[in-house]
Amino acid sequence: MNLQSLVDLATRKENATVAVAAAEDKEVLKSVSMAVERGMAEFLLFGDSEKIERVMEESQRDLLNSTRIKVIHSPSVQHAAELAVQAVNQKKADVLMKGHVSTSVLLKAVLNKEWGLRTGNVLSHAAAFEVEGFENLIFVTDAAMNISPDLGQKAQIIQNTVSVARSIGIDRPKVAPLAAVEVINPQMQATLDAASLTVMNQRGQIKDCLVDGPLALDNAVSSIAAGQKGIVSEVAGNADILLVPTIESGNILYKSLMYFAGAKVAAVISGAKAPIVLTSRSDLAESKLYSLALAICSSENR
Repeated sequence: MNLQSLVDLATRKENATVAVAAAEDKEVLKSVSMAVERGMAEFLLFGDSEKIERVMEESQRDLLNSTRIKVIHSPSVQHAAELAVQAVNQKKADVLMKGHVSTSVLLKAVLNKEWGLRTGNVLSHAAAFEVEGFENLIFVTDAAMNISPDLGQKAQIIQNTVSVARSIGIDRPKVAPLAAVEVINPQMQATLDAASLTVMNQRGQIKDCLVDGPLALDNAVSSIAAGQKGIVSEVAGNADILLVPTIESGNILYKSLMYFAGAKVAAVISGAKAPIVLTSRSDLAESKLYSLALAICSSENR
């Protein structure tokens, strides 16, 4: 599967609705237009209605008379974020999408105890990369939310990402907890956690996937590298999910794939009551469309 086939899969879903917080953003509305053109979803656009309509007039005139969007005026980005989150909480929408609003403001609304999207689980970032030379999508988690997750949090991050992967047809994802080496070293916490996660998976504490680690990046994604190290594993060389040990390593891997490898990416926040599309303001509309597709697919697990 590639990201275009992911878009096709999301388009075949029925009755998806996306709530966009602070929709007065050119690239966001361009991605909305691309999704509407494909019949992928309907949209509730929360924000300054005058600014939203101005952007539509300037660059997305096709949205002005579309029956698949509804603009709901809000006097501030904070209020727009609150209304968008409440729409998802009330099941008027299936997916939450970030518009022209800071991540901190949106997450504050998401974590509201009364009407937010908290479940008690860890929220984590799952990014599906399409990398040239690789037949299937490769997930990287968590490159954006959890700074230095402990063992329990890593187990939840795996479970979150497995749920997303299964929603796009990867029934039993292969998970590689990454470290600098592929052997257990008591001086390296990432290797100890990886070994523990492997045993937790074997004993049914982490479900619907196959976990094996620690694995270094090369022997997680290259069967040749794994063979040279003499690693015999169903995961080694064939990982679907790369679990990074810290946010720094995840962020570096994420951006290396984008800038050095020219990879395309779809990303979603999982672990809340509904998927959250939390792309960067600098992301192009194409990337936002891919992320919307991933979120719509994973929303069926809600």
